[in-house]
Amino acid sequence: WNCFFGFADKRANYDVKVSEIDITPYPVHGGKTTTFSIKAKTGKNLTGGKLVIDVNYLFFHVHHEAIDLCNETSCPASGDFVISHSQALPGFTPPGSYTLTMKMMDEKNEQLSCISFSFSIGFFDESQALAASS
Repeated sequence: WNCFFGFADKRANYDVKVSEIDITPYPVHGGKTTTFSIKAKTGKNLTGGKLVIDVNYLFFHVHHEAIDLCNETSCPASGDFVISHSQALPGFTPPGSYTLTMKMMDEKNEQLSCISFSFSIGFFDESQALAASS
């Protein structure tokens, strides 16, 4: 599922331009692993850095993590590249709409990009419900 996203600062001229975000599976379900694939492009040669991810549920901050960029994509990265991050969500994750903000920082802690997008966590896993009913 491709989601709509926006740059956190629409006036900023980021060194890394994100073109697409794909979330698999969608909708997201608690207790399952979800993969976020982010297609991006840069004119720089990225040899390291980090992704800083913050997630909000309603108005509550519920998750923060910093991830080594080179664990999520091949480094050095330049031109077109894909960041792929998989996350196993707890089984008790509340259903509803979440907002994820991701900042990409270089090795000097300078911001390369900042995006924000919403995603939903379903009320239940349809595949488990179908298996239970058979």
